[in-house]
Amino acid sequence: MKYNRVLLKLSGESLMGKQSYGIDPSMLEQYAKDIKEAVNHNVEVAIVIGGGNIFRGLSGAAKGMDRVQGDYMGMLATLINSMALQAELEKQGLSTELLSGLAIEPICKEMSRRRAIEAMREGKVVIIGGGSGNPFFTTDTASALRAVEIKADAILKGTRVDGVYTADPEKDPTATKFETLSFQEALSKKLKIMDLTAFALCEENNLPIYVFDMNKPGNLLKVVEGEAIGTEVK
Repeated sequence: MKYNRVLLKLSGESLMGKQSYGIDPSMLEQYAKDIKEAVNHNVEVAIVIGGGNIFRGLSGAAKGMDRVQGDYMGMLATLINSMALQAELEKQGLSTELLSGLAIEPICKEMSRRRAIEAMREGKVVIIGGGSGNPFFTTDTASALRAVEIKADAILKGTRVDGVYTADPEKDPTATKFETLSFQEALSKKLKIMDLTAFALCEENNLPIYVFDMNKPGNLLKVVEGEAIGTEVK
């Protein structure tokens, strides 16, 4: 295995599938099956999911809502997605531990590095909701923070595109794909992979980011086994 412990970052929007809002049960099922496949190959998996399919703090702030209030609403949206994924993973026969940047009893315990690592060592999938627990930070930054805390080998950023391109491949047919990139190259080319705070955390802690297409069944296992199907930023 190329990676033995990973932080899988999923966007809330990816859970919508072909819907315009909410959670598509078929997407949940596909993701859960892929995660189970990786766990069955003895990979330790922690997951952070965004909340954009339910509520996004920044868009609320753009419409005049208080930014802090909007960000907390966004954190709660990530917990709804985390609970949905937890239910599907357990339906697939996996043991899970739901932790959160916001402690909400009796739903979940507060995130702590020790709790997360112990749970992964016991073979559980750890799902970390609630962002960083603080406003003004995105789930990208929360992913980087959690990955560094649990000493993950990499952040695996599951998207609907098979890597990082020179331009948006869905809009520009001439866009070409990068196999590898340095953090500095990604910044100088203004490639929107993760936000700047997340990037700074990853670069400072030598934590690679691997961007790949999570919507293609079987791709997660290919990535942890070291197959070059996406883009590695390091």
